[in-house]
Amino acid sequence: MDEIDRKLIGLLQEDATRSYATLGAEVGLSGGAAHERVRKLRERGVIRRTTIEVDQAALGRAVTAYVLVDGGTWMGDSGRALAAIPEVEEAHVIAGPASVLLKVRTSGTTELQDVLRRLFQVDGVTGTQTVVVLETFFERTLT
Repeated sequence: MDEIDRKLIGLLQEDATRSYATLGAEVGLSGGAAHERVRKLRERGVIRRTTIEVDQAALGRAVTAYVLVDGGTWMGDSGRALAAIPEVEEAHVIAGPASVLLKVRTSGTTELQDVLRRLFQVDGVTGTQTVVVLETFFERTLT
């Protein structure tokens, strides 16, 4: 991956609706050459998907929490069970004070409490510690 690929990725992260002609012009390539580079980045798995950024509060999911999950072995169905909880946006096996870190978004604290109850139904979960976000200064998704 070279500097042009990195610039293309950054531009797409800012606005994935840009045309290939616009992308090319911004990095000094033709539209066709920009399209070919983006295609190759997708083929290699560098660009995994194209999506949109949504204001979660506008969708009624104003509470963001990070949940540290204690448990034993995180194999088998545990990952699928966590993925089946729609309020869980991210799940990461971690080194540190817990086994798994989750990012959870809910409409309020009552729904968050319900999610925490459901987490205890996941095989292997022995405890949780929850940190509720009061304000987000920024979220960085750009390269």
